[in-house]
Amino acid sequence: MRETFRRTVTPAALVLAGLALVVATASAQHGVGSGGHGGGAGDGHRNAQECEAEFERVVADGRGFGMAFAADQSGYPGPTHVLELAERLGLTADQEAKARELLHAMLAESRPKGARLLEAEARLRRLFAERVADEPALRAAVLEVERARAEVRLVHVLTHVKTRGLLTEQQIRLYHEARWGAR
Repeated sequence: MRETFRRTVTPAALVLAGLALVVATASAQHGVGSGGHGGGAGDGHRNAQECEAEFERVVADGRGFGMAFAADQSGYPGPTHVLELAERLGLTADQEAKARELLHAMLAESRPKGARLLEAEARLRRLFAERVADEPALRAAVLEVERARAEVRLVHVLTHVKTRGLLTEQQIRLYHEARWGAR
């Protein structure tokens, strides 16, 4: 399979990365880890920066960084993982071709929207870096970030809905077991 499929992050890894980001950010903001409270000085910030860099790589590549978890966990598989599990699911040639089409369409739509999200995030960070963060500027910047995030997320969840339509109930069950364990 193409490299795109092999680089996919598992749901568990994303949840752990998200959790690590929250803990690392909170720890860094509150000085945990710098005074003998576990971890070296700056570990929290380094972890948060690593997670941010991974988010940027994944979103720039058109992937969702967990934006479709609600769909995936509830029996609406995405095309990337369906293709990864093609043999296990017993995909027909037609199903595989349609899943590839959905994947390519999703990436083509998601990449420019992801770029807009990353640009909006960068503009928000610049407000602080340039010391011009005030309430009106922050309100506008945060709304822009969340509007862009919603556009990216919508691409991913809608693709999951379309992918589900390609599969039989048995294939959906097999997919769910492979990705999330027995129900």
